[in-house]
Amino acid sequence: MSSDKLGSSVNYKRQEAGYRDQALKLYPWLCGRCAREFVFSTLKELTVHHVDHDHTNNPSDGSNWELLCIYCHDNEHDKYTQHAKYQTDASSTNNEQDSATYNPFADLKSMLKK
Repeated sequence: MSSDKLGSSVNYKRQEAGYRDQALKLYPWLCGRCAREFVFSTLKELTVHHVDHDHTNNPSDGSNWELLCIYCHDNEHDKYTQHAKYQTDASSTNNEQDSATYNPFADLKSMLKK
């Protein structure tokens, strides 16, 4: 491997670790698609997905990130790849929404009042 590629790979790993750590501090540890919950021992299966698919777009407020389990993350990238390759609709074939189906903060206000 050339020194340019090696340096680039090391720099990317460092950048990825930075935004992953930040995303894990910002968001609850659950998948934004299937709502699977994670604990420290399974955290390696929770990934940071870039909503706009641009891995260099890492705003500090996390607005371009969502946490997805490895399975939903693979599915999301497969939809993106299929769309790019075949110019097909990137949405799910069974009319599922592209947004998260579970909102862990939906009833937060009433929970805080208790």
